Amino acid sequence: MAKVETESKMTALSRSVEQVQVAWELGQGRVDPAVLVDVERVLERTASRRELSAEHTVIGFFGATGSGKSTLFNAVVGKELARSAARRPTTSTAQAAVWGEAGSQELLDWLQVKNATVMDSSGDDAAQALNSAQVPVTTGFWNRVKTSVGRGSTETAQGGLILLDLPDFDSVEASNRTIVERMVSMVDVLVWVVDPQKYADAVIHDDFIAPLAEHGGVMLAVLNQADRLDEAEIPHVLDSLKLLLAQDGLTGNLLAPPLAVSAMTGYNIAKLRETLGRVAVEKSAAVARIGADVETARASLAAHDGGGIPGGITGTSTRTLENKLYEASGAPQVVKAAGDAYKLHAAQNTGWIPTRWLLKMRKDPLKRLHLHEDHSGEPLSKSSLPPLNPSQKAAMSSALRSFATSSAQRTGEPWSHSIRDAARSREAELPNALERSIARTNYRATKKQWWWQLFNVIQWLGIAAALVGLLWLTGIFAAQYFQIQLPPPPYVEGFPFPLPTLLVMTGLLLGIVIAALGRVCAAIGHKIYARKIERQIFSHVSDTTRDYVVEPVRKELERREAYVDALYNARLSN
Repeated sequence: MAKVETESKMTALSRSVEQVQVAWELGQGRVDPAVLVDVERVLERTASRRELSAEHTVIGFFGATGSGKSTLFNAVVGKELARSAARRPTTSTAQAAVWGEAGSQELLDWLQVKNATVMDSSGDDAAQALNSAQVPVTTGFWNRVKTSVGRGSTETAQGGLILLDLPDFDSVEASNRTIVERMVSMVDVLVWVVDPQKYADAVIHDDFIAPLAEHGGVMLAVLNQADRLDEAEIPHVLDSLKLLLAQDGLTGNLLAPPLAVSAMTGYNIAKLRETLGRVAVEKSAAVARIGADVETARASLAAHDGGGIPGGITGTSTRTLENKLYEASGAPQVVKAAGDAYKLHAAQNTGWIPTRWLLKMRKDPLKRLHLHEDHSGEPLSKSSLPPLNPSQKAAMSSALRSFATSSAQRTGEPWSHSIRDAARSREAELPNALERSIARTNYRATKKQWWWQLFNVIQWLGIAAALVGLLWLTGIFAAQYFQIQLPPPPYVEGFPFPLPTLLVMTGLLLGIVIAALGRVCAAIGHKIYARKIERQIFSHVSDTTRDYVVEPVRKELERREAYVDALYNARLSN
């Protein structure tokens, strides 16, 4: 059952590590670099520790100068391994006691511990403890642990143990503190050794214990030198220590309640051995430590998830952005120019022929913009659209800010900032992209409409009739001038004018009427054409808006969502 439970925890831990790794990658360029560096170190340590012996539990003894840490280490080991003397600091390097030699060397190399004593090469037969006379021991530490904790079960009692005596964390030697800070992040179990005089020292609580509040499950507080207190004082000092630990964030989640011991008299040494031995036999401390590290890393990243759900991209915000960029791009002026060009060409094709030459003097508005050619769907290489003026640029920038603010609302830093940055990531490219959107529209304002051709034919028929009548009247006038007798011109029944005059009047009147009717039709056609061009340009502007603004924001929102999901999936069940 224990084996199945351990495997289940390892599976959950592997999933958690993978998800934290995913969140770390997604947080690049968004989350505080210092946080990312810390998380990266945790992931690297986690990966290294998981590759090393899972059969060994590494327990480190940490303490201040004068706490009797090394003496306590010797008492627990049952052999004088660590130096203890009045000269301080005494311990300048880590000293290890090893039970179970197989697989321990790689672990010691990773810990950078060179001073190691193998107490039991196989981990099965404990060496005779050479403890002080005050604490007589007849059997080895590891053997007693297996017997009392493992209850004879070889399945649960197998494994190894590495006890470390470390330099004082408040040592005047900077290198000693460096060793301690490194070991704090690497050992599986942290034993904080304090003494009655300095158990409330701010250094150990503020610099070490409080920052590791999430690691209570792999921490133990030991009040050494209990022999310096009256027996009645011990409970009060332990209560005070418990209160301090609670203020550090450790409330009921330690390996065991704070324990008062005396390395000199042997008081509660057996109980401390039993506590540490149980941890070693269960072989869960390494997993618990990794889990605590990963949870701390996850919490660090979660503190930078922005909180809340972003407003995101909505149809309303997108449409508003498209409308604003359409206006700022100068597209309305282009639509007007296209409409004016349509009316000009319509008048040139349907207007009264005698006055059409006047229209030839008017320049095509689209031609000035290089938008007059029919390019059959192929985008123009360039146009002559005027560059955006300061007002247009300000309107475009304002539109991007409004869209970004709407998309990032209800979420905080750093993601609100990255979402806003995403919205403006291609702002410098946007004016040219919008110009291309306008330029690739097929305007075809010069394409002859069927009604243009019809009206043009009627106009020429009218001119022809007027010319025929005019020539006829001219011939009659010439004949009269030269006194040539001609028959009178015919009359059309119901009309008081002769046929030549009627042809002239009808031809001229027809041209004027058709020209006026052409103006009316051109006005209607202009509106239809302008709306068509407006829809085409707006569609192209919408495509550009999507590619240059909306999609970068969408990708950033999806990245933030993936970041949050990874951190949620990285949670370890209690």
